[in-house]
Amino acid sequence: MGNYRLYCLDGVGKVMSAEWIEAEDDEAAIAAAREKIDGHRYELWSNSRLVMRLDDQH
Repeated sequence: MGNYRLYCLDGVGKVMSAEWIEAEDDEAAIAAAREKIDGHRYELWSNSRLVMRLDDQH
């Protein structure tokens, strides 16, 4: 299991909130993150590696 961090960003790209996601791999972490998006922009990170940027359009 890997630990990922999902950051919710405001309109100017600052972190509003963050939560941990545990997943087997990047694909599973992205799928879990997509279930949580709610009209804001998000970034999914694995340690210091940006995995993906997400928003309600993706």
